[in-house]
Amino acid sequence: MEGDEIVMRLRNYAMDEWVAGTGTGTTLHHAVTGEAIGSASSEGLDFKAMLEHGRTVGGPALRALTFHQRARILKALAQYLTVRKEEFYRVSSWTGATRGDSWIDVDGGFGTLFAYASRGRREFPDETYFVDGGPEALSRGGTFIGRHICVPMEGVAVQINAFNFPVWGMLEKLATSFLAGVPTIVKPATVTSYLAESVASAIVESALLPAGTFQLICGSAGDLLDHLTCQDSVAFTGSATTGLMLKSGKAVLAHSVRFNQEADSLNFSMLGPDAAPGTPEFDLFIKEVAKEMTVKAGQKCTAIRRTFVPGEMVDDVVAALTKRLSGVKIGDPAVDGVRMGPLAGKGQVREVEKSVSRLREATELVYGGPGTLDLIGASAEAGAFFPTMLLYNDRPFDRAAPHDVEAFGPVNTIMPYRTLDEAAALARLGKGSLVGSLFTARDDVAREIALGTAAYHGRLMLVNRHSAKESTGHGSPLPHLVHGGPGRAGGGEERGGVRGVLHYMQRTAIQGSPETVAAVTREWSKGATERGDRIHPFRKYFEELEIGETLITHRRTVTESDVVSFAGISGDFFYAHMDDIAARDSLFEKRVAHGYFVLSAAAGLFVDPAPGPVLANYGLEGLRFVKPVYIGDTIRARLTCKQKTAKEDRDGQIPQGVVHWDVEVSNQDGEPVAVYTILTLVKRRGASSVTATSAQVERAMRSEAPDTVTPAERMARTEPGSAPVRVS
Repeated sequence: MEGDEIVMRLRNYAMDEWVAGTGTGTTLHHAVTGEAIGSASSEGLDFKAMLEHGRTVGGPALRALTFHQRARILKALAQYLTVRKEEFYRVSSWTGATRGDSWIDVDGGFGTLFAYASRGRREFPDETYFVDGGPEALSRGGTFIGRHICVPMEGVAVQINAFNFPVWGMLEKLATSFLAGVPTIVKPATVTSYLAESVASAIVESALLPAGTFQLICGSAGDLLDHLTCQDSVAFTGSATTGLMLKSGKAVLAHSVRFNQEADSLNFSMLGPDAAPGTPEFDLFIKEVAKEMTVKAGQKCTAIRRTFVPGEMVDDVVAALTKRLSGVKIGDPAVDGVRMGPLAGKGQVREVEKSVSRLREATELVYGGPGTLDLIGASAEAGAFFPTMLLYNDRPFDRAAPHDVEAFGPVNTIMPYRTLDEAAALARLGKGSLVGSLFTARDDVAREIALGTAAYHGRLMLVNRHSAKESTGHGSPLPHLVHGGPGRAGGGEERGGVRGVLHYMQRTAIQGSPETVAAVTREWSKGATERGDRIHPFRKYFEELEIGETLITHRRTVTESDVVSFAGISGDFFYAHMDDIAARDSLFEKRVAHGYFVLSAAAGLFVDPAPGPVLANYGLEGLRFVKPVYIGDTIRARLTCKQKTAKEDRDGQIPQGVVHWDVEVSNQDGEPVAVYTILTLVKRRGASSVTATSAQVERAMRSEAPDTVTPAERMARTEPGSAPVRVS
């Protein structure tokens, strides 16, 4: 391994200390050369104490921070790790990953941190809790209402990850649990744990995460799950068999521990009946299937395992895939031109061989297989290489193995279909998958397959020539959308924007008077106390405004001239506003004012025109026109401060916050005619007070990347006297 011949003992990070496990541990091997690069052991760790440390030290520290503070930490962490990514790319190559494979894992993980950092500031309040949905009226008189709040669980998020994405798998779970306010214990798959440990070391070095919020286990999880409580949770990614074993644990069942599982599945890709050879969709399909067979050497939980093709196109598809796969160079990823490396280890090779043996009983080999490896810069005997294999099952409804057996490597089975009903039925035979994809130029085909297969899949990608250029691909789940699937795929989901964060929170219904509920949520709702003041609310700075502060405006009578003038200005000459005869026959029975005139007139009633703390209108939400306004009606507005959110200070920007105002426009009878929420940007008197957390964030963001070091070199540097051992 030239300069990398270092055998290291991976460390565990337990109770805010680096601890080397005792015993011999598990020897870890370089996937390309087969050489020993380290060992991992968790023997000697007190798993019960680790959980308690997370609950008593990490939990309170995280729950004391708001969503926005946690989000800023995530952003700073993403920046801190990104400038060090070449170090992680180097270690990633030991897993057999090409640079493109490493980009998916390393940059994908950092991108998820950035995504949740942004989402945390945009979609969550600057509070320690989340108010989910609006008020629910529970009584006729409005004195008893309900709302849902979400608060962090007061336990630990145990996160067990698969071997194929040591970085991304760890960070996608950490991003959501940390943002939710829940401390984490990470357990990476042992075979590639050295890569997870290298990133974990940098996370700890950043000093960004509060004490007790992050712990790492390299090696066996021992009796960790036996000590879980009702406040803890488990997020597992891996095989369905292992997931079932963990989910059946005594403590998990006894305490109803939240268990989210994302398991490997038999994902499909389908060629539409219209996508004949020569069409863009056919070419896109061939490219995607070949890519998903060879990226990460087929070791992706989202990789295509089953390929459905119209019966008359089977020969064309086999020929096109054969041509494309034969051009994929396999070998040492460090060699220029190599596009596919080995599996993660010899153990995975043996597992794939067993699965292929079962698949071959129901299929014929149409490309690749034993004896076809032509490696570049590597040895098949030393490394964990496996050849690409394309199988064909001509009786997919009678020979079930391709729907039951997953070879977690570069192996795919082609199966024919005659009708769209057959195609959808074949997709469902996977018994629950993470993802399916369809290549078709016909939207009616896309609709039929989507609705016919959605119940069995966590995600569906519908591709045509128009979306392909910007498509992220069949095998690329995104932070914005759920990642998971029903049945065999585990029945759980990860990420999905706000949903991924709320998974680590308890949703609780709060019932009471509007005033009491407003006091709990810090959000005003109708029926709560309204506070008047001689000073116009638009004359007040952000800090001076109080929740519930209300302005009742003067009145304005709507005239025919108002309606005609607004039509001329807006260009809206809709008959209900302008035509007496047509309006008489409409549901309004006579002419009505424009809804947007009502909004404009209401703004004229409550806006203070002089320069002041209000900087700009920031938007409008939840607009409903609940009753028509007729010519001659008199309207007035009620403006109430509903919610306040301070915005993050930025260089060169006026300190400001967003104020949500509840607006109700009523007529002369006191009946609401329009209800909505407006948002304004309002000046703050000064910058936010600098907390210890924000100081940590800024310090980390200013830090420079250190020289590239390996995990073992870092260990030796931080633990004098424990120098790495070199292999001769």
